[in-house]
Amino acid sequence: MTSHNGKSFLEQVEAGFDRAARLTAHDPHLLAQIRRCNTVYYVTFPVRRDDGTIDVIEAWRAEHSHHRLPTKGGVRFSMSVERDEVVALASLMSYKCAVVDVPFGGAKGGIRIDRSQYSDRELEAITRRYTFELVKKRFIGPGVDVPAPDVGTGPREMAWMADTYVSLSAGDELNALACVTGKPVTQGGIAGRVEATGRGVAYGVRAACERADDMKALGLTPGVEGKRVVIQGLGNVGSHAARFLQELGAVIVGIAEYEGGIYGKDGLDVEAAIAHRAERGSILGFAGAEDVEHSAAVLEMPCDILVPAALERQLTAANAPKIQAKIVAEAANGPTTPEADVIFRERDMLVIPDIYLNAGGVTVSYFEWLKNMSHVRFGRMQKRFEEGAFRRIVEGVEHLVGERMPEGERARAVHGASELDLVNSGLEETMISGYEQVHEVRAQHAKDGADLRTAAFVDAIDKIAAAYEEMGIFP
Repeated sequence: MTSHNGKSFLEQVEAGFDRAARLTAHDPHLLAQIRRCNTVYYVTFPVRRDDGTIDVIEAWRAEHSHHRLPTKGGVRFSMSVERDEVVALASLMSYKCAVVDVPFGGAKGGIRIDRSQYSDRELEAITRRYTFELVKKRFIGPGVDVPAPDVGTGPREMAWMADTYVSLSAGDELNALACVTGKPVTQGGIAGRVEATGRGVAYGVRAACERADDMKALGLTPGVEGKRVVIQGLGNVGSHAARFLQELGAVIVGIAEYEGGIYGKDGLDVEAAIAHRAERGSILGFAGAEDVEHSAAVLEMPCDILVPAALERQLTAANAPKIQAKIVAEAANGPTTPEADVIFRERDMLVIPDIYLNAGGVTVSYFEWLKNMSHVRFGRMQKRFEEGAFRRIVEGVEHLVGERMPEGERARAVHGASELDLVNSGLEETMISGYEQVHEVRAQHAKDGADLRTAAFVDAIDKIAAAYEEMGIFP
């Protein structure tokens, strides 16, 4: 698929890689290996519709890099799915996993359908047949390739995929449930996975905003509190990012969806806006907000932080000069074209890149995979022990001061970590440490004019190159 600026999404990703690769000292042949997609599987299969007719379905699975196994990446249901898009997304997954130190190679899959045109029974048949095709060619498995939800898919589709894989393994594979992540919690999933990408976006934005020197350069005060935010997209990522940013003290002033957008300079109630759209089928007409007929215009409204959380190539040479935000936080994959990126750099804006910022999903998918492989729920072994230890400490303090702690504070003080607590703690640590690493690499290449995107690519290239060299492939 080609953007309005002439570059395909894959060319856009490769341009980012090439810009960073020039700042490294790795062997050109090794760089060529890292850049290329290792394997792509294309398959067609028939599905019988409810009316008795037959559709021929096209689907892909790309495994970009085998420097770490298993490979990891989502499966999307969309009419935009085609080979180069899947390869581009798989490439981003490799770099994303490397940046946040998740030990997977990158992969991606997709089925070219408009899911709204299929019944639930038909969607299940398509999902199960796709899984069967992946099994036949060994493009799925706990130690091989582990799909996850993406655009147009969710926990239900992952449950279908897992059930199909388990049934085909005939009970011979102990770790079979680890074949996919993003499953319902009752089907081997993990608490916090659904909201993980959006929560990770909020943690990443907070980490960036806490850099006083960077905020000063932008003319902003440190911290998320009070920052005006425009969100594009109220899907899974955008809605949760908006919720968590609001919880951190940001003011959501604009929301853009495909049918249009709303803007309110004094702030919008995110939960109320989501409920309004669910009830009315449109974000327009939300009380206390100004309707914006064209959703693209919302991106150009006054704000401090713009969060594109929809599709690829939303920020282009055409609208980049009109963006009023000081910070672009890429919650979607590839929302900024290379031409827009140049304009943002020339304007000294801060772009928090997708290969770091939307890594929350794969991070918590990693936790789910570990849970499935270990066959134990996080927190199960230590929660009560922690609560007992904390209770003894509190009781000791109460004895010394001769006064009992108020019940609410006492309950918080003796609380032992649940699975959700541990997942969110691990995600927060991953996003904070990931930003620190990227920020440090940017500082190391400051003389070369590196921005955060280039620094993230350099960081990923260095880590993947080290993995290949450890394997002895490039001595």
